[in-house]
Amino acid sequence: MRDTGSMFRCRNGHVYPKRLGRTCPYCGLAAEYDDGAPDTPRNISDIESQLLFERTDPVCGWLACIDGPRQGLSFTLHGGKNFIGRADDMDVRLPGDDAVARRNHAVIAYDPKNRKFMLIPGDSEGIVYLDGDAIYEPQRLTDMNLIKLGRTTLLFRPLCGDNFNWEYE
Repeated sequence: MRDTGSMFRCRNGHVYPKRLGRTCPYCGLAAEYDDGAPDTPRNISDIESQLLFERTDPVCGWLACIDGPRQGLSFTLHGGKNFIGRADDMDVRLPGDDAVARRNHAVIAYDPKNRKFMLIPGDSEGIVYLDGDAIYEPQRLTDMNLIKLGRTTLLFRPLCGDNFNWEYE
């Protein structure tokens, strides 16, 4: 792997965030570090400085897994599209539930301009349920909605909406 700051580039040319680990999520090649440098205080300081100035997406809402293999875990939602699936590069990762598609089983989008959350069925074959009803087109999410995908049930709680919104550029 060639180090490109906060991103990795594998030998096949795929670029992905370092937070996903040493294995390329696209082709599965194991990471190889060319420099071989250990984490010295200087390297750690450089990393801390880089993280300090790295732009973060503010939390806009949450999902709590109330039933299924990931029961008890919570997931933060950011502005824009939040992709749900089992794969490592999904915003909401649900490994362990083989009835959930690896990629894009569903999407939760927060629209900061209109201050609303939408649940959008993904492009997988799996069905998404909102409060017990199958959805086939985007549906508005409200506080305490239940979302079911595979064997997993998620409880939705918004932060942003009518009463609060981050100042977006």
